[in-house]
Amino acid sequence: MSGVTRAALWLGLGFLYAPIFVLVAYSFNASNLVTVWGGFSTRWYSALFSDGPLIAAAWVSLQVAVFASLTATLLGTLAALALERHGRFRGRSLFTGLVYGPMVMPEVMIGLSLLLLFIGIGLDRGLVTIVIAHATFCTGFVAVVVAARLRGLDRSLEEAAADLGASPFRVLTTVTLPLLAPAIAAGALLAFTLSLDDLVIASFVSGPGATTLPMRLYSQVRLGVNPEINAASTLLVVLVSLVVLIASWLTARRAA
Repeated sequence: MSGVTRAALWLGLGFLYAPIFVLVAYSFNASNLVTVWGGFSTRWYSALFSDGPLIAAAWVSLQVAVFASLTATLLGTLAALALERHGRFRGRSLFTGLVYGPMVMPEVMIGLSLLLLFIGIGLDRGLVTIVIAHATFCTGFVAVVVAARLRGLDRSLEEAAADLGASPFRVLTTVTLPLLAPAIAAGALLAFTLSLDDLVIASFVSGPGATTLPMRLYSQVRLGVNPEINAASTLLVVLVSLVVLIASWLTARRAA
């Protein structure tokens, strides 16, 4: 790697991550002003855990992320199995487009489309609609991770189990799924992270009593930034970073 390329890389990384480091540092600011350093303090973390609406929004986000990631993991795994283990079938191209389409579509379009769908079928917006929307958005990401693992799987293991008399369902549950476990776990963690961070889609399909943490933080930022928001954002960054590290570890373990 040349010096110019290395410098460009570090400048790009600095541009991306420097604001995050500044946010984390100022979450420990004793001053009431976010732009004036008043000394080290953890007072804003204490204030954060005393903020009822913010804690309620965090609880909603966790519930949505858990249920959405579980749903997306189930659907994404089944979609990957259909695409990688059943060869050519009628409607395969359409099915592939439906699975992977939400990954490349603008989130505004996804949110608006789902909003119109929920209005059309008369489904009240709330926790359930956010879970459905996030599961729809995350399914394609899980399918990509699981399908990649399926392509590298030694099919002779499944064929050997079938030759020994195992039914297709038994082959799936005793051979295929255990081999896919790291990829499924990585896909689930990726879906959890995407759901936890989403703001745009949730803004369209949420309803009364179903305000997620990103929505709450965004509404507070519009009224003015205070160090308590920095503390909440720091905890969110730490949680997402831990999930990403675990997913990366599972992926590396799978590759090894």
